[in-house]
Amino acid sequence: MKNFFQEFKKFMMRGSVMDMAIGVVMGAAFTSIINSVVNNILMPCIAALIGDLNFSELGIVLKAGSGDTAPIVLGYGMLIQAIVEFILIGFFVFLIVRGLNKLRDMEAAKQPKEEPKPAEIPADIQLLTEIRDLLKEKN
Repeated sequence: MKNFFQEFKKFMMRGSVMDMAIGVVMGAAFTSIINSVVNNILMPCIAALIGDLNFSELGIVLKAGSGDTAPIVLGYGMLIQAIVEFILIGFFVFLIVRGLNKLRDMEAAKQPKEEPKPAEIPADIQLLTEIRDLLKEKN
């Protein structure tokens, strides 16, 4: 059992697992920023241009409610609303990633390019080369 926990500890301390955990936390924080931009900036602008874009109340009543029972509604409008928000969020993330990639490319262009180092010859190849050269000298 002790070996199991040591193996688990080794797994958890790998760099890739920690990087993934940090990515998930940062992704959750980034999601709230993107949702705020979409809901508070993009959606009102789109609504001002083409009218109210809220589809959430669209639906088909499957069974009318009576008395205290609520009607049974197939709310396809929520699906449409979620799809619109997904497309807008995806487009916004694309714009951010595109901008960050351009910044990274501009930074990379500023950095001086390093000359490639000549490949080191393995020791066994060097030894064989020396033996060949010695044999040539004898002949």
